[in-house]
Amino acid sequence: MTQHSTSTRPEELLAQMTLEEKIGQVVGFWEKEDGEAVAPLQGAFAEVSGLDAFARHGLGHLTRPYGTRPVDPDERAAWLWRFQRRLVEETRLGIPALVHEECLTGLSAWKAATFPTPVAWGASFDPALVEEMGALIGGSMRALGIHQGLAPVLDVVRDPRWGRVEECIAEDPYLVGSVGASYVRGLQSAGVHATLKHFVGYSASQAGRNFAPVHVGPRELADVLLVPFEMALLDGGARSVMHAYTEIDGVPVASDPTLLTGVLRERWGFDGTVVADYFGVAFLHLLHHVAGDLGEAAGLALAAGVDIELPTGDAFTGPLARAIRDGRVDEALLDRAVLRALRQKDELGLLDARFDCAPPTSVDLDTPAHRDVARRLAEESVVLVSNDGTLPLGDRGEVPGRVAVIGPNADSVDALFGCYSFVNHVLEQHPDVPRGLVAPTLLDALRAELAGSEVVGVPGCAVDDDDRSGFAGAVAAASGADVAVVVVGDKAGLFGRGTSGEGCDRDDLELPGVQRELVEAVLGTGTPVVLVLVTGRPYAVGWALERCAAVVQAFFPGEEGGGAVAGVLSGRVNPSGHLPVSLPRPAGAQPYSYLHPALGAGDEVSNLATVPAAPFGHGLSYTTFAYDDLVVVPESPTGCPLDVSVRVTNTGDRAGADVVQLYGHDVVASVTRPVAQLLGFARVDLGPGESVTVTLSVPPARLAFSDRALRRVVEPGDLELWCGSSADRVVEARTTLVGVVHAVTPADPRSTTVTLAAPVLDDA
Repeated sequence: MTQHSTSTRPEELLAQMTLEEKIGQVVGFWEKEDGEAVAPLQGAFAEVSGLDAFARHGLGHLTRPYGTRPVDPDERAAWLWRFQRRLVEETRLGIPALVHEECLTGLSAWKAATFPTPVAWGASFDPALVEEMGALIGGSMRALGIHQGLAPVLDVVRDPRWGRVEECIAEDPYLVGSVGASYVRGLQSAGVHATLKHFVGYSASQAGRNFAPVHVGPRELADVLLVPFEMALLDGGARSVMHAYTEIDGVPVASDPTLLTGVLRERWGFDGTVVADYFGVAFLHLLHHVAGDLGEAAGLALAAGVDIELPTGDAFTGPLARAIRDGRVDEALLDRAVLRALRQKDELGLLDARFDCAPPTSVDLDTPAHRDVARRLAEESVVLVSNDGTLPLGDRGEVPGRVAVIGPNADSVDALFGCYSFVNHVLEQHPDVPRGLVAPTLLDALRAELAGSEVVGVPGCAVDDDDRSGFAGAVAAASGADVAVVVVGDKAGLFGRGTSGEGCDRDDLELPGVQRELVEAVLGTGTPVVLVLVTGRPYAVGWALERCAAVVQAFFPGEEGGGAVAGVLSGRVNPSGHLPVSLPRPAGAQPYSYLHPALGAGDEVSNLATVPAAPFGHGLSYTTFAYDDLVVVPESPTGCPLDVSVRVTNTGDRAGADVVQLYGHDVVASVTRPVAQLLGFARVDLGPGESVTVTLSVPPARLAFSDRALRRVVEPGDLELWCGSSADRVVEARTTLVGVVHAVTPADPRSTTVTLAAPVLDDA
């Protein structure tokens, strides 16, 4: 685990530095070539000088040396060690660079393991497994000389039209914070710093458009959008934060000291580094127009609390130096940022690193351990949304004689991966380079699962065009089959090069292209249709829930995802994923969150239905679960944890896992409260007939909200509670919070603790 710096070395180094040496420590360098567009408006910036010239006074960050283009890990590690030795030996102060990389679905590098996308982490409801994944990713990074990872994304999903939904964990802030903090703990256990992004409000962009303004009130900001960041800092111990591109009510976050200093440092006590989202400092001048030039932009960012400019030094180099010499920016602001940067390097052991040892060789970035976690996480994240009994296909050892596997994502490797996977983020621009990893498609995996069946594959159409010429072949295949598995969804990409991902927003929530028409053509054959959605966002598929024999949701499930989905379809894997986002009605009902207040919730006040096609937390199994004996004390003090227990029983004839979910509703409060709020959850594995009593201890911080004075408080009054397998009420209870209004401080614990009694057989 990374330790906070307590030495005086950073202060001593700062005292020796010239202005140019200070600036060198707070900028990155990104060696990129024409056509390697993996960041917004990347082409708008002039090319900087070569690396050696740029770093002659030292260098703060080296940007994505492994993740910008496909490079052999051994060759790149040897290059990196040589470069770091030059910094140690040939710059006056001998300080190595901090190396950062993307790591949202695994280390974003050629040949590295690729895990499910974060919204799939949310679907697993399994923070412990996500922590395992984070530790493996961190270990790979540390072995290659990487010190900081730009993950996790803690934006709370507010509008599924937004292209970056796939990068988020859920629409519930507590689930986002729980899973995100676990990822942080895992990554940092390997000695790599995690970076929380995007702080804050990015996911609430107007109309779900990337880079659109954000209009949220201070209460929504505090009670929804800030909560996961607070949890990941106070519970997870994250050492770095990345500002959002967002402007909130006209103020860009990168220039907002209220957020970057007041909230982060003064309220929460954060003492790590704040890094700029790529080009975010320059955007204060180029996009937001709150700075007249790049020097003024640098001054605004430093004053607000941004410490490091990434990916390179467009504003913090020459423009900042001139602004300081002209007296327009106080050099003390630069000193503050440099000191934070040096303390981070000290924590990571970089101030004493000499790089005189041999660089690593033969580092395996996709070990059996990586594969095992990728498989388990993929399996746990697959959600069975509906089923009339057609699934599983291999029930009791009997398989269909002929299975038609239809759809553009059935035999596509790329469809398994998210936008920030190396395959879709980088390799798409290098089509002649092999993927460098093995990832069976769903069609391949189904053929292996259903060895006794004749499995026929037909694409039918592409993900996002209007070519219907393949419909006839799809209909013919389905007509002669016992069951048709139709696999549709997204292609992840960047800035319009896909249907999901950064800059790939939607103006509706219909399946892209002519995929719905393909599904309806296959439905017209009368053959039972199992619809498999391999997507980065939830789509409006209420029509499919009514007409298909079964619907399965898989959010970009990674390198082991084909086998995971096939295992669910065959019955080898009993599905246990639950929706981390509501399955929506049409786009006219957006933005929507299950956390909505009572106002506008009923159909009698509008002609647009707000009820989702499937609620947050929903997920079926091949067994059944019953809930009873929900127990809570009649009264509980506002300042004390609230313990709630419930008994869960597997009432079917298969072993299975369910996600116990505890919800609450504040009946009367000084401000409007959500009709439902997730207060706790726990995954439980039960054999046929087994029961377990789950106790969830809810701390006051989880019950708190911002009152009319924007104080985080727990108010006395009645609280409705219920448990089940989704946000829908199954077994209910009621308690009364008593005492005075309790003010919650950042010192209060954020996590809901879970206690599982030993499983016992249900005599009934």
